[in-house]
Amino acid sequence: MHDSRLDRRSFLAAASAGLAGAVAGCAEPRADSSIEGSSTYDIDRGNLAEGSAFTDLYNAIIESVTQVRVFGVRDPNTGVQGRGQGSGFLYDDRHVVTNDHVIANGTAADLQYITGDWTSTTLVGRDYYSDLAVLEVDHVPKAATPLSLTDERPVVGQQVAAVGNPYGLEGTMSTGIVSGVDRTLTLPERQFSFPNVVQTDAAVNPGNSGGPLVDLDGEVVGVINSGGGDNIAFAISAALAGRVVPALIDDGEYEHSYMGVGLRTVDRLVAEANDFPEATGVMVTATVDGSGADGVLRPASGTVRRRDEAIPVGGDVILAIDGEPIPDRHALSTYLALETSPGDTIAVRLRRDDRTITRELTLGARPAV
Repeated sequence: MHDSRLDRRSFLAAASAGLAGAVAGCAEPRADSSIEGSSTYDIDRGNLAEGSAFTDLYNAIIESVTQVRVFGVRDPNTGVQGRGQGSGFLYDDRHVVTNDHVIANGTAADLQYITGDWTSTTLVGRDYYSDLAVLEVDHVPKAATPLSLTDERPVVGQQVAAVGNPYGLEGTMSTGIVSGVDRTLTLPERQFSFPNVVQTDAAVNPGNSGGPLVDLDGEVVGVINSGGGDNIAFAISAALAGRVVPALIDDGEYEHSYMGVGLRTVDRLVAEANDFPEATGVMVTATVDGSGADGVLRPASGTVRRRDEAIPVGGDVILAIDGEPIPDRHALSTYLALETSPGDTIAVRLRRDDRTITRELTLGARPAV
């Protein structure tokens, strides 16, 4: 927890007392996206509208949010190198958090603060599986203070704000609510799922990636990593970022727990095809040779057709891990991501044929990309 938290929370709590009710990737390089030598932040503040609690929130955190400018980005279609950009935020006195996909295809990155200050950076660590990256900065303005990751689980209806640089437009805030929690997000280009994702209806566009989704206390609820359009956007949860980011700073990498299984949630069709008494749990459809699940869990023995769909039959159904109920794939991936580490041995309660049994399984590390 950062020292700035109490001061920021106290300020924003007072400011918000009067408030009533209340895959975005790198943006394509733009000719007018550079903000060198310019800032809209230092303006004559003698004749401004009164604003709201969101104005106070913006003023309290905006100097801690940065534009990330990435150089040497190669266009996959033309091979031409250009510039990409995203967002980031100050995590401690010398590290900025952003998305892995913001910096992944570049050769160098620098940051621009809302004050107009800029700094070069060094890549400290990146993690493909959480889409998080950490940059060490050479310069931090005196007024910029680290943003804290919230300790609280977000709830649907909670007011939040997305702060960043959509389309290269510096210092932009959009507001909304947490519109969904406990999401699992699959991005086609990454071929796997992000667990424990926060959904919001705050507007998110290309260039917001890597910026913070904050609550009214100015604490980070999630790290924005994609926008789906139609008032749906997503952020990597503070809970997952809280595990990954410190490891990236200390070790340059983060190892994710890995069972080595293919899975399918037991829905009504799976339950009916297997004569299960209820539709709950996760069926094992395959196991990876040499993984922790190999020889411990039994994969599906085949498939049957139901409503023109192949339905797995005969596999173990995971019902609980270490006593924690596992009703679906999201619950399983979230438990592994937030509660376990490679090398841990977990107790897996299974439905196998007509019996309920428990087997121990030692987790490995997800293979490197």
